[in-house]
Amino acid sequence: MTYTIEGESGPWEVVIGLEVHAQVMSNAKLFSGAATAFGAEPNAQVSFIDAGFPGMLPVINRECVAQAVRTGLGLNAKVNLWSRFDRKNYFYADLPQGYQISQYAHPIIGEGTIDIELSDGSTKTIGITRLHLEQDAGKSLHDQHATKSFIDLNRSGVALMEIVSEPDMRSPEEAGAYLTKLRQIMRYLGTCDGNMDEGSLRADVNVSVRKAGEGFRTRCEVKNVNSIRFVMQAVEAEARRQIEVWESGGTVDQETRLFDTGRGVTRSMRSKEDAHDYRYFPDPDLPPLVIDAAFVESLKAALPELPDQRRARYVRDYGITPYDAYVLTLERETAAYYETVAKGRDAKQAANWVMGDLFAAINRTKTSIAEPPVSAADLGALLDLMADGTLSGKLAKEVFEAMVETGRAPGAIVEERGLKQVTDTGAIEAVIDQVLAANADKVAEYRSGKDKLFGFFVGQTMKAMQGKGNPALVNDVLKQKLS
Repeated sequence: MTYTIEGESGPWEVVIGLEVHAQVMSNAKLFSGAATAFGAEPNAQVSFIDAGFPGMLPVINRECVAQAVRTGLGLNAKVNLWSRFDRKNYFYADLPQGYQISQYAHPIIGEGTIDIELSDGSTKTIGITRLHLEQDAGKSLHDQHATKSFIDLNRSGVALMEIVSEPDMRSPEEAGAYLTKLRQIMRYLGTCDGNMDEGSLRADVNVSVRKAGEGFRTRCEVKNVNSIRFVMQAVEAEARRQIEVWESGGTVDQETRLFDTGRGVTRSMRSKEDAHDYRYFPDPDLPPLVIDAAFVESLKAALPELPDQRRARYVRDYGITPYDAYVLTLERETAAYYETVAKGRDAKQAANWVMGDLFAAINRTKTSIAEPPVSAADLGALLDLMADGTLSGKLAKEVFEAMVETGRAPGAIVEERGLKQVTDTGAIEAVIDQVLAANADKVAEYRSGKDKLFGFFVGQTMKAMQGKGNPALVNDVLKQKLS
């Protein structure tokens, strides 16, 4: 279904492209040995290079290069064996050198693609223009003093991958799906942790609007949006603002804007710079980056199974639905948990327990799949107790809740609480005889044709057995007795 926004002059189409800044997972910065851990004291992770001291020479971090190549391979993109670092000149108080070392004309990664999944079940391919490496700036702190701004250079020099999409997205949903999928791929690869609340993934959202059949109109860039939900809201807000400008007879100026999350509107930040404003030129302290083809092949051979591949395997080998496979592969940790539970067991049953009871327990206990309230091994053991007849489905739910509360294994809880399912036919017959004797009038009604009373007898029997009777055996014995 085509997404449009209705204006006074009719429908408008939205055109969206994203520039995503992803912090590279590495122990050191792009051009120095300073640490990159999140949450350190201000200015505790700063080398002379990061601080812009005169005469300090940058040295490329090999692992950051490898992480960029892995990401490029995960995006079905071209790896450029020859690339170059340039100086991008501009002034910020938290940019000590007065320039950023980035890649402009010759990025390390060229064109690629991402397939996104939409809510109506359709898929769409979004083009990747490029991925280039660059260093991050520091951070200005404006809330520490009444009249002064402070500078924290811990982020200065941290390696970023800037991933630029083609303007292929046409709705807020597509923009959200693209960012979700990009983050998912990088998390599977281990190249970016994707923690948007910590600033390790940020998006610049380019938005323009047009009438059907038109070429591109002027775009505006909404800077540094730090959540997928806010990206979607920013697209909607900026598109509606531009439509109002065009329909009032004005023109949209190319500029950089900020998204006000509280008010749900964008506001002007500065006029948009063009490439020539930054006075790019090759960094004289860094030779061109030359990568060996064998190095790329070795990284390609060691890539993990990516989300699309894993999802297809779950549908094919486990026989679960595409939707279940999609949910279970959203996070690498969830997929690993599920595979442990499903191995050698009923895969559909395993999926139901992970997506139902486990997810509910995680939400209730405010934990995570990385540190779940019940381990995958223990949940698998619980499913085994159901499979061998020790527990009924109802008792298994009771045991699971006890596992969440105590952290103990299911077998120990069953023994301690005497929750083992009764499978002794003689014991079940004895209870059923008591139930039928106590309800002779209803037995007569059942035998006169009121078949719906069968459920009543099942309920009374299970109640008398405190839920421990094997449901299949209870049903079988009841049918025999009532016939």
